[in-house]
Amino acid sequence: MHTDAADIKAIEDVVATVERTQRARDADGFLSLFHPDALWTTGHGKVLVGLDAIAEFTRSVLPAAEWDGEVTYEVVHTQLLRPDVAAVKVRQVYRSAEGESEGVPLYVMTRRDDGAWLLHVCQNTQVHVGEDRR
Repeated sequence: MHTDAADIKAIEDVVATVERTQRARDADGFLSLFHPDALWTTGHGKVLVGLDAIAEFTRSVLPAAEWDGEVTYEVVHTQLLRPDVAAVKVRQVYRSAEGESEGVPLYVMTRRDDGAWLLHVCQNTQVHVGEDRR
């Protein structure tokens, strides 16, 4: 049986892997984090249903992504909705010579029977400069 603390740590590890695979432009590593029936909405509103659609998009975009800075992902809130379902709010920051841009993804993650957490429903939202986020 998992404890909440172990689940929180495992969820944070998945988000750290999202960061690592994005920085490395590692499409396969990134895709390994998804549930087969995942739903992904990109920061620009493109809706991808199922791992095949997410994989096609990721393999066409991630390896060719051009940014000369770094990206960080920070878990800012985790709420276990059920023992095997979590809502995870993330702060995503791209830093480059041109400045910073920010996203605020929401990941709904599910835990498999073997204890591994997977990205199941994800909505990435871009923060617009000067926008009040309260």
